[in-house]
This record gives sequence, structure tokens and C-alpha cells, in this order.
Amino acid sequence: MSPEVWIAAIVGAAIGALVVWLVLLVRERNETIAATLVPHRTRQLMGALQSGAVVIRRDRRSAYSNHAAAALGVARPDGALNTDLADLAEEAWRRDMPLEDEIAVHRGVLTTPRYVHVRVTPLDDELCLAVVNDNTESRAAEQSRREFAVNVSHELKTPVGALSLLAETIEDGADDPELVRKFSKKMRKESRRLSKLIQEIIEISRLQGGGSVLEHEELHLEGVVHEAIEGSRLGAEAKDMRLVTDLRERPTVVGDRDLLVMALRNLIDNAIAYSDEGAEVVVSVGARDGVASVAVIDKGIGIETKDQERIFERFYRADPARSRETGGTGLGLSIVKHIALQHSGSVALWSEPGVGSTFTFKLAVHQEGS
Repeated sequence: MSPEVWIAAIVGAAIGALVVWLVLLVRERNETIAATLVPHRTRQLMGALQSGAVVIRRDRRSAYSNHAAAALGVARPDGALNTDLADLAEEAWRRDMPLEDEIAVHRGVLTTPRYVHVRVTPLDDELCLAVVNDNTESRAAEQSRREFAVNVSHELKTPVGALSLLAETIEDGADDPELVRKFSKKMRKESRRLSKLIQEIIEISRLQGGGSVLEHEELHLEGVVHEAIEGSRLGAEAKDMRLVTDLRERPTVVGDRDLLVMALRNLIDNAIAYSDEGAEVVVSVGARDGVASVAVIDKGIGIETKDQERIFERFYRADPARSRETGGTGLGLSIVKHIALQHSGSVALWSEPGVGSTFTFKLAVHQEGS
């Protein structure tokens, strides 16, 4: 190599070494400042918190942040801060008082932000302490509660409005016995529907509260199925339908008898409602690999593929017109799902339009001595 090349290489290496030294020097200086601002013991305490904790400097960088803050995306180990958090800190200094707010954090390729609640408290003229908690799940729960309230009010309007109109009709036609009988029968139907809706709203609210499975006991699944079938028999006889029991196994499970009967009866009633007159509904009981199952099989109208993913949602109806005709509330299958979850079980659906549907309710088999 020529002398010029050697000289260029040496100069380049020297410049590179100088840059690395300067970067390390700045990092060491920042760490020294941070260590001075946030003592080791304080760092240990902040590191033990489940909430995100950030000590914010006046230059809009962090003097220290714990792992939770990094996980929530509001601060990085290199001192970089979420812009909204830095803005909130500046406002807290300006007002000289603690401030709270909710900020949206976008991370990586995720288009849906996570929402975090932040409380920023000025410690002095140079430092602020920010405590951060994830609000995403609580926001989702609040949204779910709002939607539930809207759906409930909407569902209650239908039978209440119908009862009001029927009552007016009867009042106007009080001198016509035949009309009174006709509309009195419709009033009874709407009142039964209203009563059922209110009961199911109460039940699903209890189930979602997580404290409904109170009476755990050993149960012969055969007996639970028999009780559910007997409860649905009148509905089947009204449509001249047969309820057939297929007992392949006789497993024992642990659970709340009343809730399990309710879940299975909802599945059987659903099969009856969506089957033609004179059809047959089979209730099959089995057990395999420590899992007990009850399959309710019908040859009814079936469920479209697009509806199958949402069929267990509250107030969702694949066929609203038929649901109104049969007195369905749109809560029955949601109740079944929540009862299964309360028992650490599951419910699954297979269906094909024009062929029929099979709902399979699964629970763990109870082992003696366990």
C-alpha cells in the first residue's frame, strides 16, 4: 500500500476510536448523573413495582425507568421517553401539581394502541415521578359493559312495547270476547318472553361476575342429562319431536348441578327450536382421555359458517326472525359458554346449513381420590 493509504487508514481508525470513546464517555456521564439523581436503593424499590415507574428529567428524558415502564412502552433504557408522557411532565412542572391522564402507546407493527393511565408528580424543579398502569383491559371491560347495557335496553323494548300495544288493543276491543282472548294469549307469550329475558340477564351477569359456581359436588353426568331432558320434554312434545339419549359412558364430574342442568337444557331447547316438527334430537354422553362430553345433535336448519364464530356472543342471533318466533333471547348460548368456563370446561360447535348442528359440552372427569 502507498503511504497515503496507510495514513488514511490510521486517521480513520483514530477517528473511529475517538467516536467510540466519546459515546462511552457520554453514556458513562449519563449513568453517573442518573445514579446521582436516583440512588441505588430507590432503583431497587422502583424495580420491585408492578406498575411502570419513571423518574423524568427536565430535558424530557428519564433519569431511571423500571422494566414495567419499558414493557408498557413509555420509556426506554437509553432514556428516551414517550412524547405524551414528557408533555404531561412539563405541564405538571408548569402547574406545580400532580397530574393524571390516559395516553395511547403505539408499539412496533401493532396498529391498535395500548392505553395506559399515568400519574405524574413533580419532586422538585428538576425531577418528576411518573407511575404508569395499563388501562387496556379495563377500557375493554368498560366498553363491554356499555354495549351490554345498550343491548339490554334494546332487547327489553321489544316485549315491553308489544305488551303496551296489546294492552291498548284489548282496551279498545273490550266488548269483543274473541279479540280479548286472542290478544290475551299474545300478551301471555310476550310476558313469558320478558320474564325469560330478565332471568337470563340476571344469570349471565352472575356468571360473568365469576362467583356463581358455589355448590361443587360429585355428579353422575347421566343424571344431569336426564334432568335437562325432562325439563325440555314439553317443548319437544309440542312439536311432536323425540329426545333420544345415547349413553356411551357414565362419567362422574364435579360441578354445580343447577348450572350444568341449565347449560344442557339451553342446548337441548336450542336444538328443538331450530328443528322441524317430528324431528329427532340426540343427546350423547361419552368420556375419553379424562374428558367427559355431552353432545346435543340435531338435524335442523344448521348455522352458516359466517355466524358460527359469533354464535356464543351475548344477544347474537343467526336468524333474528326465527328467534323472535321461538321466543329466543339471544343469551342462551352465551350462558352455556360461561357455565362451561366456570367449570374449566368448554363448548364447541359443528354445523352445516341444511344438515344440522352438534353442540359438544366438555368437562373434566372426576377421578376418585383427586
